[in-house]
Amino acid sequence: MSSIKKIWKFLSSMRFAILLLVILAGACSAASFITQGQSYTWYAQHYSERTAALILALHLDDAFHSWWFLLIALFLCLNLLFCNIIRFPQIRQRVKAQSSPPKNSTAAFSAQDITDPDAVFQHLHMSPSRGSDENGCEVLYASKNSIGLWGAWVCHLGILFLIAGFSLGQITQQQASVYGIAGQTKPVGDTGLILTIDDFRIGLREDDTVEQYTADLTVGDPAKGTVQSATVSVNHPATLLGWKFYQNSTGWAEQITVTENGEPLQAELLCAGEYLRISDKPDLVIYFNAFYPDYVFVPGSGPKTVSGHLNNPATLYTVYYQDQILGMNVLIGEEELTIDEYTVIFSEPRNYTLIQAKKDSFTWLAFLGGFVTVIGLLLAFYVQPAKVWAIKEGSGSWAVHGSAKSGILFQEKFLAAARAGGAGKEINHAAD
Repeated sequence: MSSIKKIWKFLSSMRFAILLLVILAGACSAASFITQGQSYTWYAQHYSERTAALILALHLDDAFHSWWFLLIALFLCLNLLFCNIIRFPQIRQRVKAQSSPPKNSTAAFSAQDITDPDAVFQHLHMSPSRGSDENGCEVLYASKNSIGLWGAWVCHLGILFLIAGFSLGQITQQQASVYGIAGQTKPVGDTGLILTIDDFRIGLREDDTVEQYTADLTVGDPAKGTVQSATVSVNHPATLLGWKFYQNSTGWAEQITVTENGEPLQAELLCAGEYLRISDKPDLVIYFNAFYPDYVFVPGSGPKTVSGHLNNPATLYTVYYQDQILGMNVLIGEEELTIDEYTVIFSEPRNYTLIQAKKDSFTWLAFLGGFVTVIGLLLAFYVQPAKVWAIKEGSGSWAVHGSAKSGILFQEKFLAAARAGGAGKEINHAAD
């Protein structure tokens, strides 16, 4: 066997497909435990510098856009494609043989001494054709549901479309995130779109736990002069201007005001997790860690909130200078932070919303793959191919034979049809 044939055989083998699926499942499982899209600094803070370097080296910070994900998806697609190419002529030959006169066929069921073969076919709702076998005997033959032989092949084709659609979609997907409060207008990344958060609501249950987050959005494209509006909530995205907008999460934002020697210097709205760089001293950074609307300190576990109401508001912050931590503390109520000549005031706490915008150009291919896969499954499990042929014997009676994918189910129909044709003997199974 030539090396090319060996490579072809390996790439189209089930063993190779299983190996790829195991590798893909393991890699994706590892990536699912790692927060995606963060920086080296973030990973170093949450894990370690060595782990952060490994995550970035293996592209586990952006797994579905990584070279290894693309490579595995490519080989999976090639495997399915090669399997279908190899099996296509085989299945086409089976379909052709299904509707042709039998040649040394092995019957699954047989009945002898049939006096009226046409009644057999009529009972099975099959229209026979006439021909002769290799011995020159007169033959009636018919088949139905031959398309069912394509079921597994079509299912594999659908899975190929699914993997290709998902992989290409992940690789080429555009996405952006927008933090904001009601009334704010912000750019949607570098997409050229402008997002206005018209309103944001948090639905609470009777026990004050969150039931739903809902945002009213208006999206505009200044270049085209188009504007669309919609309401989004968790698990209920909306499509605007060709992009899909998701209500991702929520949190707290505060107005950060900085004065220098009592004179206003700068003011900015920050969401928890963002930072403010002092304008005239860029090496001095105020990081807004978290906000606690109903603050309590629990020994052994640290600060927490006991409710979502502004009963005892507190702010956790960290001060950095030249990337070194100067200090971390909690400001309760109207307390202020003083750093040399600077005074930092946290005020006006309110909820922000995190909106994610995504655009996937290959969603249609994934949907097509799902549709084709379902069609393949229906063909494979519900469209059962069957073939029946009757051979005229020297005595003038007929022997009727049949085969079907459905096995015992077809046997019952075949027995009833044979009796309708005047069978003098019981049906015989080929294995008997």
